[in-house]
Amino acid sequence: MPVVLAVLWVGGWWLFALIALAALFSLHELWLMTRPLRPLAAAGYAGAGLALVGAQLGGMTWLVGGFIATLPLGFLLKNLAETKATTTVSVGTAVLASAWIGLGLGFVVLLRDIPEHAVLLVFTVVLAVWANDTLAYAAGRTLGRHKMAPSVSPGKTWEGFAAGSLASVAVAFFALYDQDFLTIWQSVVLGLLIAVAGPLGDLFESALKRDMQVKDTGRALGGHGGVLDRVDALLFVAPAVYFLLAAFHQV
Repeated sequence: MPVVLAVLWVGGWWLFALIALAALFSLHELWLMTRPLRPLAAAGYAGAGLALVGAQLGGMTWLVGGFIATLPLGFLLKNLAETKATTTVSVGTAVLASAWIGLGLGFVVLLRDIPEHAVLLVFTVVLAVWANDTLAYAAGRTLGRHKMAPSVSPGKTWEGFAAGSLASVAVAFFALYDQDFLTIWQSVVLGLLIAVAGPLGDLFESALKRDMQVKDTGRALGGHGGVLDRVDALLFVAPAVYFLLAAFHQV
């Protein structure tokens, strides 16, 4: 946590290096998890990499441009590679990886580069996501009785979701209420958005793991699982926050 916060504070190419490393590990874990589908990993790596470079050098336009390159690259490599997987599955998996991981992490770069209050914002977002995860887990283990999505993630409960939501809103409110950035109601909306987008990101990854019949995406972080297990919520939260700020005319 201190390392992540320090890099977020510094920003620039240090943040890009950390984001690129997280993307590399996450993509590798996704390829291992989806190996039976024979994904076109090279196209996914290239598309996600171009999206991140685009975000760092050219903002939103080139972030999207880099991601779009995944589709023609995937089609080209499919016709060059000797794989029996269908185009729909092999290219589709590469596009999914580039969109989910490349765009998701690319929006973290964009949030850190907003004209004003960037450090305050990214600290608020990351801390709200961590608080949501922590409180939801604790409340779910101690108070959880009503399953939230038993067919996807049996451990998630509505009680945990409620506790995590309160944590997200509290972090956003106390971090932003006395700043010349968002109004009080906007900071509450930001917290509510994180409260919804974070669990959705977690459930999305859980659905993929259930499809592929794996427990964790990897062991890079020991008992915490893989890198993808740690950033799954952020991959949904970062784009959602960016477009909320666009609605508030802050980007």
